[in-house]
Amino acid sequence: MTNPLWAPWRMDYITGPKQAGCFFCEHPRVPAAFRENLVLVVQPHAMVIFNRYPFTAGHLLVAPRRHVASLDDLSDEEYGALTTLLRQTESRLRRATGAQGMNVGFNLGKAAGAGVDDHLHGHVVPRWAGDTNFMPVIAGVRVMPEHLDDAWRRLYPAFADLPGERAPAPA
Repeated sequence: MTNPLWAPWRMDYITGPKQAGCFFCEHPRVPAAFRENLVLVVQPHAMVIFNRYPFTAGHLLVAPRRHVASLDDLSDEEYGALTTLLRQTESRLRRATGAQGMNVGFNLGKAAGAGVDDHLHGHVVPRWAGDTNFMPVIAGVRVMPEHLDDAWRRLYPAFADLPGERAPAPA
């Protein structure tokens, strides 16, 4: 007999309205909605935002501000800002989560697994020994141990010293 696994938050994604345009372009333009949009920091050329459909708790995305699909499309200044913020994100995420390892990388194009293939973004994913269990293999289900709102509140202080725009500190 199978046991149901409930993930009611997924119904909003499945049946809810799909955002027109590119969220990487839109979210940094609305500072009042940074908290709601899970934005951690926005700099002149790059930003850090939570992955709303994460691989594991704390899965962050680092993206350029300009809408480009390839690393080669970035200016030297944009590339430098993006890779510096990627490095800063990795170190802050490791310290804030106590992760034992990290997956850091870019999926360039649909064939490479990019969910958003026209706006370049890097993934920074904290990992722990044993964080992959039988659920994805047997049931095709990922178990998220932390709600995105809780993860945002927990990680916000780790990015507070970076220059850039951010939401007001959580209460």
